[in-house]
Amino acid sequence: MPLPPATTPLYNHPLHAIERWLEEQGCTRDPKDVEQWFCERPGWKACLRLEETSIWVRYTYPDGNTKTLSFPYSLSRQDVEQAIFEE
Repeated sequence: MPLPPATTPLYNHPLHAIERWLEEQGCTRDPKDVEQWFCERPGWKACLRLEETSIWVRYTYPDGNTKTLSFPYSLSRQDVEQAIFEE
C-alpha cells in the first residue's frame, strides 16, 4: 500500500505507514521498545519516539552536544521529514 501524499498530516497516516516511512528514512526500530526508533546521519545520531500526539526526537552530535525536539502529528509528513532528517 503506498504512503499517503507527502503533504498529508501525519495524523492521517496509519501507524504502519509511519513505520514504513521511518524505515525508508534509514531508521531502525528498537527491538525492546516498539515506540522507539534510531537513525544515524554523518553529522548526528537520533533517537525518535512515536508518542501519543507527536514524534519526539533527541539528537546527539559528534561533539557530545544534544538537542531535543518534538513534532506534532498535525504537521505534514513532508514538513516533519525536512525538520528531522535534514537537521
